[in-house]
Amino acid sequence: MIRFENVGLRYDMGPEVLRDLSFEIQKKSFQFLTGPSGAGKSSLLRMLFLALKPTRGLITVLGRDVATLSRADLPSIRRRIGVVFQDFRLLDHMTTYENVALPLRVRGRSEDSYRQDVVDLIQWVGLGERLHAYPVVLSGGEKQRAAIARALIDRPDVLLADEPTGNVDPPLARRLLRLFMELNRSGTAVVIATHDLGLMEQVEARRMVLSDGRLAVYD
Repeated sequence: MIRFENVGLRYDMGPEVLRDLSFEIQKKSFQFLTGPSGAGKSSLLRMLFLALKPTRGLITVLGRDVATLSRADLPSIRRRIGVVFQDFRLLDHMTTYENVALPLRVRGRSEDSYRQDVVDLIQWVGLGERLHAYPVVLSGGEKQRAAIARALIDRPDVLLADEPTGNVDPPLARRLLRLFMELNRSGTAVVIATHDLGLMEQVEARRMVLSDGRLAVYD
């Protein structure tokens, strides 16, 4: 679904921060992306969801060469890649329901066509009682689950999660991991970027380890 071939990245005229990255994200796969702070995980994630172009090398996403994509092509490709950001990026003036429904609303979908899907998804992540709550009254874990639901509302082929358990306690981290595993079993490829070794030890999964700008993959 996503392929990197000898990808390198530098900012402006500085040294390469990522070098010779070659790997694939297979359909329905599950993997962790890890490495020390400053290793380049955020930059790699940004390339995975097409927010950043490489300096060199080839990136193929869902069968398309990223270098040849026009601005008009990007929205349709990005809709197939769900992203859960570390800082949630919920809109404070919107309820949980409105935040989750936002990707569909901005595309002009009528609320009648998606209302039940949004409610069902919010209940699936365990926020049924917070449907009409605003982010200011949600806990960190509740905001995280709302962000997950918003990333899933378009039924993406790939889900990228940046430190999804970084702001929650261990029991909730395990619950979130179970959500990701259930999602993966339903057919979505999952990439979780994390420093949490305890989280990674709870499931046998591929590990992609960034260090000094290079990537090692352990299947």
